[in-house]
Amino acid sequence: MSDERTIRTIVTNRKALHEFEVLQRFEAGIALTGTEVKSLRAGKVNMADAYASFPIRGSNECWLLGLHISPYDFGNRENHDPLRKRKLLLKHHELIRMREAIEEKGLTVVPLSLYFSGPYVKVELALVRGKKLYDKRAATKEREQRREMQRRTDD
Repeated sequence: MSDERTIRTIVTNRKALHEFEVLQRFEAGIALTGTEVKSLRAGKVNMADAYASFPIRGSNECWLLGLHISPYDFGNRENHDPLRKRKLLLKHHELIRMREAIEEKGLTVVPLSLYFSGPYVKVELALVRGKKLYDKRAATKEREQRREMQRRTDD
C-alpha cells in the first residue's frame, strides 16, 4: 500500500495569480462539515474574495474567510452557512511564519486552490504581495510574447 493519494482539483483562484505576486506557498487542511464536503464534491464553491486571517492578535489560529460554499441541495435544516469562517489546519511553525509575515511585513494570505487529496479536502495558501498596475501589464505582455513564440515554433 503506497502513501500516494489521488489529487482532484475542485477550484483554482486564477484572479489571485493575476492580482498578487506569490512569495511562498503552504498546504493546509480545512475543518468542514458534512454538507460542505458534499457541496464541494458537486463543485459548488466560489473563492474569488477569500483570504486567510488571524482574527485574534497574537493567537495561533488561522481562519479562512470569504470562501463561499453553496448550501447542499439535498440538505435539511442542519445545512451550513455558505460564508461561515473555516479553521485552517497547519503546523505550528507554519502558523508562526504566516502570522509574522502578516503582522510585520504587511503581506496577505490568499487561497490559490481547493482540492481533494484522497478523502481529505486541502487548500493551497500563498503569502502574497499586491501587484502594481505596471506589474500586471508587464506580466500580460510577457505571457503574450510566450504565446507568440510558441505559435511560431508550432508552425
